[in-house]
Amino acid sequence: MEDITFRKATVADLSEVEKIYEGARSFMRSTGNPTQWAGGYPDRATILSDIEKGQLYLAVGDGIEGVFAYIPGDDPTYSYIEGEWPDSLPYSVVHRVASAGKRRGMIKLIMDYCFETSDRIRIDTHEDNLVMQKALESYGFTRCGIIYLENGDPRIAYQKNKV
Repeated sequence: MEDITFRKATVADLSEVEKIYEGARSFMRSTGNPTQWAGGYPDRATILSDIEKGQLYLAVGDGIEGVFAYIPGDDPTYSYIEGEWPDSLPYSVVHRVASAGKRRGMIKLIMDYCFETSDRIRIDTHEDNLVMQKALESYGFTRCGIIYLENGDPRIAYQKNKV
């Protein structure tokens, strides 16, 4: 898979994961997305929770090149949508995707990996995150509508079914 391997993150990876997320926040701010992940999200507690639940994954090539949460099963955040999901079949969710910026096409590598074990994936992003919207749509995700996070913030929701 283009000299990238995937593995679950461990507590030993915490410092490097935090650096990647900080770099992603800086990248988002520089590309017109100043409010997504504001206030240091995902914070250390979120990262540690993902690690403890066994749902934080790393894309490893020349060091850690990407990080993401991959969660099989329903996400309560997706139970209400202004719009429509294409189906109500079981799905997995990908959250908190970040690249170290070492290579282009990280979303494709990550999604190819996730589709090895899932027939459908849902993901969401901020309306200002045009980079992620373009990447998801280029990969074949369908924009389904608007979902709301626990804090009430809206997000654009996508789904793609395995071909």
